[in-house]
Amino acid sequence: MSSVLKLKRASVVSRFFCVVSLHTQTQITEITKTKLNSPTHQTLHCLLDQCSSLRQLKLLHAQIILHGLTGQILTLGKLLSFCVHLGDLRYAHLLFDQTPQPNKFMYNHLIRGYSNSDDPNKSLLLYRKMVCAGIMPNQFTILFVLKACSAKPSCWDVAVVHAQAIKLGMGSHVCVQNAFLSLYVACRLIRSARQVFDDISDRTLVSWNSMIVGYSKMGFSKEAILLFKEMQYLGVEADMFTLVGLLSVALRHGNLDLGRFVHLYIVVAEIEIDSIVTNALIDMYAKCGHLQYAETVFDRMLDRNVVSWTCMINAYANHGLIDHALEIFDQMPVKNAVSWNSIISCHVQEGQHAEAMELFCRMCVSGVMPDNATLVSILSSCSHMGDLALGKKAHDYICDNNITVSVTLCNSLMNMYAKCGALQTAMDIFFGMPQKNVVSWNVIIGALALHGSGKEAIEMFEKMRASGLFPDEITFTGLLSACSHSGLVEMGRYYFGLMSSTFGISPDVAHYACMVDLLGRGGFLGEAMSLIQKLPMKPDAVVWGALLGACKTYGNLEMGKQILKQLLELGRYDSGLYVLLSNMYSESQRWDDMKKIRKIMNDSGIKKCRAISSIEIDGCCYQFMVDDKNHEVSTSIYSMVDQLMDHLKSVGYPCKHSDVEDMY
Repeated sequence: MSSVLKLKRASVVSRFFCVVSLHTQTQITEITKTKLNSPTHQTLHCLLDQCSSLRQLKLLHAQIILHGLTGQILTLGKLLSFCVHLGDLRYAHLLFDQTPQPNKFMYNHLIRGYSNSDDPNKSLLLYRKMVCAGIMPNQFTILFVLKACSAKPSCWDVAVVHAQAIKLGMGSHVCVQNAFLSLYVACRLIRSARQVFDDISDRTLVSWNSMIVGYSKMGFSKEAILLFKEMQYLGVEADMFTLVGLLSVALRHGNLDLGRFVHLYIVVAEIEIDSIVTNALIDMYAKCGHLQYAETVFDRMLDRNVVSWTCMINAYANHGLIDHALEIFDQMPVKNAVSWNSIISCHVQEGQHAEAMELFCRMCVSGVMPDNATLVSILSSCSHMGDLALGKKAHDYICDNNITVSVTLCNSLMNMYAKCGALQTAMDIFFGMPQKNVVSWNVIIGALALHGSGKEAIEMFEKMRASGLFPDEITFTGLLSACSHSGLVEMGRYYFGLMSSTFGISPDVAHYACMVDLLGRGGFLGEAMSLIQKLPMKPDAVVWGALLGACKTYGNLEMGKQILKQLLELGRYDSGLYVLLSNMYSESQRWDDMKKIRKIMNDSGIKKCRAISSIEIDGCCYQFMVDDKNHEVSTSIYSMVDQLMDHLKSVGYPCKHSDVEDMY
């Protein structure tokens, strides 16, 4: 057929539909202009079928009312179904409420509409109203209700609907059973899910996949494998969902043998897999520690999508190969927010915060909109660098772009402001949060502890208890740290005992380190040593370091020697602890002992870490060390140092050039 003929035919078809549309519109317009020549039910039904807008539906509804046809349930039911189909649930519900005796058809359509909406709970309320009205639901009703349940799975709602389905004789429909199976998995009721699975007489592939995915999510890898073997024995062919479910089991538990078995099964069975399964293979090999296999699968991919590239970025990042991850990232033809988040996050995790900031700027320039995950990573970098100016810019970006602030993002903002010294701003954010989780309270308690506000931290903890939230291990770490920094020994002892007695939380090594620090700062060195000796686990360098700091404060050199012995037995060579002990001997003028410590450091290859200082000038953060000449204007800086030294000498302050350099 020639292209000219095709165009003519297309033109004719287009004109035909325009004429039909105009004719329908004319019919509706004419019938809604007057009450004369009352339309029949058949006419209204025909016109309902031709409606294409809510305005036309409402005009027809007006005529139904004017002609006294509101008692015709079938007509109203069809009108309601069209309202639901066109997305006006409010009008549909209003029509439903004005119907004296709604039928099953009306209930089903309204329940279905709400199951697909932002407020699926209304489906459950309508279902209860339907049952109370004595209208028996059918299998479609049950499926719509179960879809509503899947939005926010509630074990009680699922169990009640399941019991009613069995009572009404609909529990044996395979589509209904599969829906209940999926919901029990979502509710983490794996035994109930397995019971439903075992009761299905004619299992579909959906049944097998739902059960395998359920076992995978719950961590029952052995059961998932056995189910897959049974599936093979019965001759049920696996599909993409089966394979992804099994690979996720291997990934979660680092089960390389299972992952390779699935891969071999794909090759031997000559299954044509899509990018989803291939990406799952890459992820599985990377998480199981076989980066080379992941690279091989990636290199053999003919049709790589953005997920494939991102999987390889994460694979390199998880192995600490940041340069390789960045190389893959730069090769990506298309980048989305997840890709940017992956590369930024891996730099943050490796402590490369300046590089993470540079990537964030590149992301903004590229036109990809940062999301909550991006901003959480950036705020984490600001926290570690102490860069308040950049943190404020990130906060301004959130406000200026109307980004929906999640609880996690609020927590990150609080943490950033607290660690950058702006405690009051962190407090303002906390009190302005409409919803707070345990992490929110932990962040603000930790912030108050960091700033030495012990009493305020305790008050905040009590407010947390009053709010009905249960504290966790991190809450008590912050609380005990607050007591330690503020010298609240008795309160620290009280809350340390409260952990296990009231909340059933067994103290870990971090809590014991806080208690040792608390007792040590308070001068109770003997009690601190006794606590260490009674630890249910082996004390680490942090615990001994806390006590060593107290020994320096109170000049207890003998206990310091004991701690050194313990550190040597641990095989820990933290330069800070040895320098601390060396300084203790130096202050007591025990030069021989100080030389012994220095000799241990030299023999073990321990070098004192060079401290890095930061200063913020005009919104920019600069880092430097003693005798640092890396800054681009270092010549000018040292020239100013010389001028300061000359000035100090001129006013009679005796100093060496190195003293002033140390100030820089």
